[in-house]
Amino acid sequence: MAAEAQPEAGRSEQEMRFPDAYSVLRQAITDQAFPGCAFGMLAGGSVMLQDALGRFTYESAAAAVTPETIYDVASLTKVLSTTAAAMLLYERGKLDLEIPVGELLPGFIIGRNDSRWARRATLRHLLAHSSGLPGYVPLFHTATTPYAVLRGCLEMPLVTEPGTRAEYSDPGFILLGKALEALIGETLAPWVAREIFAPLGMKSARFCPPATMRGEIPPTEEDELFRQRRIQGEVQDEHAFLLKGAAGHAGLFANVPDLLCFAAEMVNPKFFKAATIELFAQRQPPQGSSRALGWDTPSEQSSSGHFFSPNSIGHLGYSGCSLWIDRDAEVTIVLLTNRTWPNRESQLIRTVRPQLHDALRSSLKDI
Repeated sequence: MAAEAQPEAGRSEQEMRFPDAYSVLRQAITDQAFPGCAFGMLAGGSVMLQDALGRFTYESAAAAVTPETIYDVASLTKVLSTTAAAMLLYERGKLDLEIPVGELLPGFIIGRNDSRWARRATLRHLLAHSSGLPGYVPLFHTATTPYAVLRGCLEMPLVTEPGTRAEYSDPGFILLGKALEALIGETLAPWVAREIFAPLGMKSARFCPPATMRGEIPPTEEDELFRQRRIQGEVQDEHAFLLKGAAGHAGLFANVPDLLCFAAEMVNPKFFKAATIELFAQRQPPQGSSRALGWDTPSEQSSSGHFFSPNSIGHLGYSGCSLWIDRDAEVTIVLLTNRTWPNRESQLIRTVRPQLHDALRSSLKDI
């Protein structure tokens, strides 16, 4: 039996303050854009909103989502983990944005027909999604090991000369994660947990949740093709799964409080240097790209809606998650969902995100 949005037994104080935003989310659940969601907002350095609606699945007996529910945040991994690691290594003098990818990952150069282009690709290009690598190639159709996935990314032909076109690239961030591991001398997941998540007070953020936690995490998919089982509490992304659950492009699990904590640091830094955040938040070449270093910025095609300033940064996750930070207005909005449940067909999230952002930003004007 399909479940509707949670019934109203009298609206909460938070819903009374942001009725239009709750209306957007309740309608999204009714329309089956996703079965449930956790969401939050920072404004002026304070948590203005932190709540949840709906359930883990569309079944009426499924667990209710709470504001602390941990989700597979998919490509938010790219900013919360990989980009954050690049920022910290840059501050410590261990990362040069202009270092060629091939110096850290020699396999990126060896045996290439397009080695002339490949030699020009730098870490800056990987962060800005302008390395020339394609956006997505389903290596998991033939690859069965971490080595095979990495080799596939290293040997993947470049489709354009580095720096001439921006194309959002999962293979690029897989390689970026491996390049950062070469710099730090250990795998990225434990390093990020120790060096970034712990100092920032991000208590739920982790890769590879233990089996004992899986029931506490909303499932992302009934996978009938690749793993042929329900995906719950393990990374949905096939390439991250083959990379043992932790990669530069995907694999992180976290909740709304953790994302708000991270976002607060991007607005009023105490751990990172303000100059580092400013550098990584700037749009990168080529002209017309909305990509900064790791981050995206508002554009006509982005999910940020109509009120986020040009000085904003954000990112999306394939599972239905999003994070947008307006550094001018000091406003952050987080939305975590499992919109891919029970399969990946629905694209309603594309309209829900900007509607939610606009509703919340409009409501702030009346407070």
